[in-house]
Amino acid sequence: VLYGECLSGALYWKDFERLARHADFLDPRLVEDRPLEITDPLLAAKIGDIQFFSATYRLFKIATLEDACEDHGQAVIYHGTIDQLPHHFNLDKHHAIETGRVFAVCGNTFRMLKESRFAKHFDFIGDDSRHYGIFAGCGDILPFGHPANIISDSNAA
Repeated sequence: VLYGECLSGALYWKDFERLARHADFLDPRLVEDRPLEITDPLLAAKIGDIQFFSATYRLFKIATLEDACEDHGQAVIYHGTIDQLPHHFNLDKHHAIETGRVFAVCGNTFRMLKESRFAKHFDFIGDDSRHYGIFAGCGDILPFGHPANIISDSNAA
């Protein structure tokens, strides 16, 4: 029954991302997702607390993508020229790019747009000659303690 409902072959999302990276799609981008509702009580009893989602990803095979979102001070401006998208373009769930506005992007997003079919729909600002560190809001943070947050023995009560 699970096979007939297309549930038994469902991939765990992290496994899908690992497979994509292994196939040289180095920075998979989630575009949209929705939970799959299990309405059949017998089927629901078989799967228990397992949750299923339908997900759509954008994959770019660009060899120069990095393994993290790095800030190089780059930005893009969307022209509004993609059919049926005159007001904004959603690259993925985290990049809703409004027409005509300067939109700061990480190096990977810059490359995805510049080295794909989307290039003609954007102006590109900057290059990768300067590095400012991790791009804010991309999931990675500085793993090291900030000096202001460290309690030394002399400050301990």
